Amino acid sequence: MTDQETDIRFMQQALKEAQAAFDRDEVPVGAVIVSGGLIIARAHNLTEQLTDVTAHAEMQCITAASDYLGSKYLTECTLYVTVEPCVMCAGAANWAQIGRIVFGCRDEKRGYSLLGKAVLHPETVVQEGILEEACRLLMQTFFRQKR
Repeated sequence: MTDQETDIRFMQQALKEAQAAFDRDEVPVGAVIVSGGLIIARAHNLTEQLTDVTAHAEMQCITAASDYLGSKYLTECTLYVTVEPCVMCAGAANWAQIGRIVFGCRDEKRGYSLLGKAVLHPETVVQEGILEEACRLLMQTFFRQKR
């Protein structure tokens, strides 16, 4: 399996999480964290359910992965997330020293890249655009229904 095929396979899992958020009337962002070819954490936004603005998919995933590994550092892990992480989530990824972030579509209003890559750990590798259209469509559909 090629790297791109692997990225697509894991992004499909993140999209399943995003769909679960959508079905619960949460902003449809989903994430999985992979270590050694295995998903060790999966989550979706829970901000409405938990009435907690920090309950983003990435934050939930980082906490679960750290618990699973018994380590606060996730240097050998890849975070797959359907939408570009916000500054808060990118900061958490920095503190966790996530080795790689793969995201589907950009967040033009709140994505970390608005402030530049310096928000992330200097050794974090970023890949964007995996299943970009599917990720974007789910977000657009959600917000269209809200209007």
